[in-house]
Amino acid sequence: MTGPSLAKEDDDAAAEEGLFSRRYASTTLTFAVVEFLIGFAALAVLPTLPVAARDLDGVALYPLVAGCFVAASLLGGVVGGNWADRAGAQRPLAAGVGLAVMTLLVSATSTSVWQLAAGRFLEGLAAGMVMVSINTAIAHSFPDHLRPRALALMSTCWIIPSLIGPPVAGLVAAEWTWRAVFFGLAALNVLPALAVVIVLRRRAAAAAPPAASKDKAPRPALLVAVAVSLGAALGQYGVSGWNALHLACTASGVVLLVVFAPRLLPPGTWRAARGLPATMLLRGLPSGAYFTLEAYVPLLLDSERRIPAVQTGLAFTGAAFAWAGGSWIQGQLLVRWPRHRTVAVGALVFAAAIGLAVASTFRFVPAQAAAVSLVVAAAGMGMLAPSVTLLALNHSPPDRQGYASSALQTTQNLGQIAVLGVASAAFTLAQSLASEPLVAYGTTFVLILVPALLTALLAPRARTA
Repeated sequence: MTGPSLAKEDDDAAAEEGLFSRRYASTTLTFAVVEFLIGFAALAVLPTLPVAARDLDGVALYPLVAGCFVAASLLGGVVGGNWADRAGAQRPLAAGVGLAVMTLLVSATSTSVWQLAAGRFLEGLAAGMVMVSINTAIAHSFPDHLRPRALALMSTCWIIPSLIGPPVAGLVAAEWTWRAVFFGLAALNVLPALAVVIVLRRRAAAAAPPAASKDKAPRPALLVAVAVSLGAALGQYGVSGWNALHLACTASGVVLLVVFAPRLLPPGTWRAARGLPATMLLRGLPSGAYFTLEAYVPLLLDSERRIPAVQTGLAFTGAAFAWAGGSWIQGQLLVRWPRHRTVAVGALVFAAAIGLAVASTFRFVPAQAAAVSLVVAAAGMGMLAPSVTLLALNHSPPDRQGYASSALQTTQNLGQIAVLGVASAAFTLAQSLASEPLVAYGTTFVLILVPALLTALLAPRARTA
């Protein structure tokens, strides 16, 4: 048999291998366990945070407790990305998993709301390191044809945590104490986390760091990431009150974000320059719109359409399945499509969901339309988000994929902060001007339709060669 024929057979055999083939099964299972542990810990504690803040006499500081997670994930993403590019993704991934368990103990033993906020900050730091490192590890560990499926599997790993985590944690907090939730999660996670850390450290010792590329673009300095994280935290604290101190914190936070946030992103991101910069913008715009939709649809259903909370909860459950379904579609059915085209289709599905939310603000339209909009939006995001990640990884050399992953997380968080802020201002203004309360919701939903449509319009600028 000739040499070319043998090479072709090897390529065909590699193409037939799946995520759970002998070569990739252990890697796939390790990443899936990490994603499951992080998802379960992140979602289960959410219902307990208001209870904990009230018990610690810190309700006024609840915005800080809830928001410092996002602020810290900005810093964690940069730390994890730089570390992954220098030494491989396994080491920051192992460190993030270990830190995630420790932070649960910090929160569980809180004697003040400030300690609770510190625990949430550390949890965000760990989550930022893990999410960036796992995307980079997928790029380093799997061939091109398996990366979409790996990202789809990571989305699926959040389904069970989203279904059982919040209700069980809420029941434990109501019948016992909120501290039991944090202690229980730490106890449940410590042995699996320890096993994952050992496996990842062994692989890190055996793996060589990514080969250096010719790309000499500067990496974001750690102090820049600290400044951005501090700006986000100050902004969260500032909105918890209206005195001079809080206003000063808000202003300082905005200045820090405006000055330093662009330094964490590729040049040309804000003008959607072709390639990696445009890809970054494709993460921030829809993430901000989806985050805002998630915030205002439940408020609409509860305050204006009088829908029982259980129906709203079912909508979020459906959204979790829809996100996983959309991710499966991009990883299985659309795997041969150009990634930018999948992004555009996902964005259009998302835009249709927002249109459904707009329709739900008319009283002759059944209120359940708003709940359905969450499910449809999640399906679009499930197609869109993994495809953007793959585009960013494909635009980056191996020793810059950690930076690309951290920049994606930064634009996602900044998009959420910016779009939600603008939408909230529009909502407040419309409430003051319109006599019909539903007008404010309609105005907000129409506003977030803009970033969804822009995502579809700009998707071709992120195409790969």
